[in-house]
Amino acid sequence: MFNEADDYQEIRDAVRGLCRQFPDEYFRKVDEQKAYPEKFVDALMEAGWLAAMIPEEYGGTGLGLTAATVIMEEINRSGGNAGAVHGQMYNMGTLLRSGSKAQKDKYLPGIAAGKLRIQSMAVTEPTTGTDTTKIKTTAVKKDGRYVVNGQKVWISRVQHSDLMILLARTTPLAEVKKKSEGMSIFIVDLKDAIGHGLTVRPIPNLVNHETNELFFENLEIPEENLIGEEGRGFKYILDGLNAERTLIAAECIGDGYWFIERARKYASERIVFDRPIGKNQGVQFPIADAFIEIEAANLMRFEAARRFDAHQDCGAQANMAKYLAAKASWEAANVCMQTHGGFGFANEYDIERKFRETRLYQVAPISTNLIYAYVAEHVLGLPRSF
Repeated sequence: MFNEADDYQEIRDAVRGLCRQFPDEYFRKVDEQKAYPEKFVDALMEAGWLAAMIPEEYGGTGLGLTAATVIMEEINRSGGNAGAVHGQMYNMGTLLRSGSKAQKDKYLPGIAAGKLRIQSMAVTEPTTGTDTTKIKTTAVKKDGRYVVNGQKVWISRVQHSDLMILLARTTPLAEVKKKSEGMSIFIVDLKDAIGHGLTVRPIPNLVNHETNELFFENLEIPEENLIGEEGRGFKYILDGLNAERTLIAAECIGDGYWFIERARKYASERIVFDRPIGKNQGVQFPIADAFIEIEAANLMRFEAARRFDAHQDCGAQANMAKYLAAKASWEAANVCMQTHGGFGFANEYDIERKFRETRLYQVAPISTNLIYAYVAEHVLGLPRSF
């Protein structure tokens, strides 16, 4: 909770200590330059925080998703942006749960040691969006390799990753019994792929978030880079997406606490008409309301993470956690901006930067309307709406 110690206090204290080495000025400068926080990411990897979900036998700490969400929360709560690194966590889940022993032996020790980054997942396409079963990127098996053709969009951290998880159709949609069948996932070695069948085109955007369009033209992937069984990729990818949504929820909660603390502090110190503005209920009530919403979202985050770590179905909880946390952080962002008035727009306060960053999660990685549709159908039993 807000100021209470919990089972992860040791992790929280350590991550906060690392983050103190990268104050607001650091992230402000990175944002201004549209750069990637290389020094910060290197520090996280060197300290082992991005190997939290890797079992000890591979050089990780085997802490699970719950601990991973705490790490992401604390980065954002300290004023940073975990969007630069969170792909390492949820892509890790896909490899850990669905990868072969040979794949784990090959990649996990390097990832745990900070020598390899697996920051990117290529699922979304320009013409299908979140209608994943309609993807058009194909992977055709030929002479012990898969030949990939197609296009992806909004694929993040490609330029700062060594490995990428790719979802492609290995069986045409018209030839499968269920539309969720016939898709497969692969590990793509980006250093081998870029310029040899894979073209990366950056997409300038509202926040300092490195994201791209990808174009595949006869990209060859070794057969041994197929994760799990051919045709079952959609099922495998869902695990990764549930982890992603839970991690995003934690980041939003971290943002929310950051906004609330900044608003609380400013409202307590800012004197107008000979009194702190926080003495006025019109100022304090919205801050209290935002705090309550963040606290409630926090509970759902921990429930989603607990179920994931227990290998229980957590689709509903992951979706609801992401919805509640993204909504709460955006409300907290608006309250913080309103509390600061004009100063909230000044770069030196960092509110406008965090304001832009947390707004992303109303849209991605899954939109609010699709979460409504999921809950309506899979939790409430209502007829499918699409």
